Amino acid sequence: MTEREQKNPEGVGDVVEGLDELAKEDNDEVCFGDVLDKFGSRSFAPLMMVFALIELSPIGAIPGVPTFLAVCIAIVAVQLLIGREHIWVPGWIENRSISNDKMSTATDKMSGIADKLDSIANNRLSFMTSGKVAAAVILLLCIAVAPLELLPWASAAPMTAIAIISLGLMVRDGLVMLIAYIVAILATTGGLYYFFGTGGSGGSGGDGGGFLFF
Repeated sequence: MTEREQKNPEGVGDVVEGLDELAKEDNDEVCFGDVLDKFGSRSFAPLMMVFALIELSPIGAIPGVPTFLAVCIAIVAVQLLIGREHIWVPGWIENRSISNDKMSTATDKMSGIADKLDSIANNRLSFMTSGKVAAAVILLLCIAVAPLELLPWASAAPMTAIAIISLGLMVRDGLVMLIAYIVAILATTGGLYYFFGTGGSGGSGGDGGGFLFF
């Protein structure tokens, strides 16, 4: 990883902007070590948001990617839950990469999501922005991703909730986090009921061409 100016994001737009800056550097690919370097080893919420936003982009349609990203989020959430001050990720995650072209395409798609999420954020009910509670909820959402991935785009529901919870942590907006918790319960419960209750299954859609995870 090269030395780069760290970004202290204050919203989803700042996170997307940071990813776009990485995609425009003089490299052929962006690895997750670069992302950690960009946002800093204390940026638990921004890093979890990065993984969630990537899943919500077209990259998330590639089979296996939602589950992989859920594992990455879970690793960060566990560290937030136990009170670590710095993020550690194993080398096999840190070295995984995405081509610059795919990252640029993803950030273009993320911009609309960023604008919508940032528009709902404000500094409200900050006493409800407990990092440990948020981490525990995020871990439960991560567990739901693997079975939901078998249904087309169903894993986007828990990932959207994770992105909103991460936003709430970043801007200390307890109301946003409360809304995200409700959305998470409804969407994930509905998806899991459909999957296990009806025996439904399906592919994630999309093809994996050009993605460097696998």
